[in-house]
Amino acid sequence: MQTTFPRLLLKHAAERPGAAAMREKEYGIWQAHSWAGMAQLVERIACGLHEAGLQRGEHMVIIGANRPRLYATMLAAQSLGAIPIPLYQDAVGAECVYPINNADVRFALVEDQEQVDKLLEIRGQCPQLGQVIYDDPRGLRNYAEAGLQSLDALLEKGEAFAAKQPGFFKAEVEKAGPHDVAAMFFTSGTTGNPKGVVHTHNTLLDRAKAGADFDKLTSGEEVLAYLPPAWVGQNIFSYAQWLACGYVVNCPESASTVTIDQKEVGPTYYFAPPRIFESLLTTVMIRMEDAGRIKRGLFNYFMGVAQRAGPALMDGKPVAAMDRLLYALGSVMVYGPLRNTLGFSRVRVAYTAGEAIGPDLFTFYRSIGINLKQLYGSTETAVFVCLQPDNEARADTVGVPISGVQIKVADNGEILVKSAGLLKEYYKNPAATAEVLSADGWYHTSDAGFIDASGHLKIIDRVKDVGRIKGGANDGAMFAPKYVENKLKFFPHIKEVVAYGDGREKVCVMINIDFDAVGNWAERRNLPYAGYTDLAQKPEVYQLIKECVEKVNADLSVDALLAGSQVSRFLVLHKELDADDGELTRTNKVRRGFIAEKYQPLIDALYGGKTEQFIETVVKFEDGRSGSVSATLKIDDTKTFAPVKAAA
Repeated sequence: MQTTFPRLLLKHAAERPGAAAMREKEYGIWQAHSWAGMAQLVERIACGLHEAGLQRGEHMVIIGANRPRLYATMLAAQSLGAIPIPLYQDAVGAECVYPINNADVRFALVEDQEQVDKLLEIRGQCPQLGQVIYDDPRGLRNYAEAGLQSLDALLEKGEAFAAKQPGFFKAEVEKAGPHDVAAMFFTSGTTGNPKGVVHTHNTLLDRAKAGADFDKLTSGEEVLAYLPPAWVGQNIFSYAQWLACGYVVNCPESASTVTIDQKEVGPTYYFAPPRIFESLLTTVMIRMEDAGRIKRGLFNYFMGVAQRAGPALMDGKPVAAMDRLLYALGSVMVYGPLRNTLGFSRVRVAYTAGEAIGPDLFTFYRSIGINLKQLYGSTETAVFVCLQPDNEARADTVGVPISGVQIKVADNGEILVKSAGLLKEYYKNPAATAEVLSADGWYHTSDAGFIDASGHLKIIDRVKDVGRIKGGANDGAMFAPKYVENKLKFFPHIKEVVAYGDGREKVCVMINIDFDAVGNWAERRNLPYAGYTDLAQKPEVYQLIKECVEKVNADLSVDALLAGSQVSRFLVLHKELDADDGELTRTNKVRRGFIAEKYQPLIDALYGGKTEQFIETVVKFEDGRSGSVSATLKIDDTKTFAPVKAAA
């Protein structure tokens, strides 16, 4: 797609000016923004930014939730040839210092008082940050800091400038070409400082169009934008594909109203990481366990029918006449109302990515008539590398290479990708760029995997994380920590897992329980608890988690490659792993190395044969204060199984 984001905006505004481009829920009412209205808003913001001194080629930080005026500001910056950088709205101030200084950012647009306070707090460390513009004025009336102004004030100046120079905006838009830099996204910085991933208009739009063509997306789609805009996945779905297809993007009122807003919108095209799908299913199962006997019995019976017939019907395979009839009845009585409760009554295509999804979870959604599929990609590939065709969705693969993508597997098992969607570079980091981009255009994904007989890609783990067991009965066996962690996280009672075993004689894991799911489980058994730490250490909870671990061990025992990765010992952590405490990235990926250092006494206890270990941990609260949580953690052994030999 040889064009730019602002040109696509103007194209939609010219072709269907009155059609809805975005909707935003405010005070419980959905407000629509037409394509013509968005184009006018973008022009006014662009002119205001020009007046304020934003230059072509400069970077501008955007921090906030999904809001039409924040998206319009990204378009306005691109219209002037500047480069928007969305940052995570839940990142603490210190996490914003490196991206702002690395990209020499002078201008920032933020959503509200919380984000203004964050930037004012770090301004001393970012002396070049001169202009901070805010969208929501609540709480900011008495702020008088230099360079701080409202977006409304900027719009007024922009409107006056546009009236004087009516041709300025379109002339600026025409100056940019498809191969100019369009945006920069910072990686999560799992092992060091985050890297700025530079993308052009063409790399982002090429992949957006390829994904749209694959799933036959049209301007009639409805999308709910509720994940952080700083995450490239959300940016592709609610920005790049929004402009490529011209569909409607809906912005929820707040994080707490997403479930209600989703039911009202009824998205037709949906994307969420596995954790969201797990959370939705956990909520359903908790409600069903609390339901009456007849209702629960009806649900369980028809879910049995769904598991038998649903996936086959979804894939267009033959189904027995009686099962087809029962499924139709179940659709009226159970599946339809359930889809409506989840907000999926109109979903035509739903995707999940970022982590592996459990087979049971995957099958559940497909069995009730939701076309849930998996995709594979990354920030550096503009997301779309592999997608699953409608009739070939499987839990153990991430799909087939889509249009414009080539894949090959290196000798060490690493997946290499070539496509028009690859990053231009890592900003100011030629050494890191050279590490991942070969001279002949292949991108090194750092993921280990293989192409199966049906042409689908299977991912095992990160190449650097794949290790070997050293010593003991499984000496030399492959160890894939992420694979083990994901298998355990498939259980609704387990939220996070950190696995260790490389260079050791056995695998040990530290586990976070899912507080809501385990809390409900405990309440139904009249098991009292006084908070997360108390619940996590209950003997009954340990037995529950132990059963989950041993089921995973049984599954691993039949895997020829990973039978040696069975878990020998585990403990349940006394606190939830948290991005604010540095234990997770902002995209909720485990920082395994950091955790190993922070919880070294626990790892020593796991491998030292201890049955309990005292630990005290410093934690950060939401208001910025610090405190500590301490507990004596139990350590338990688990049953492992002899590897099952494949049949001859």
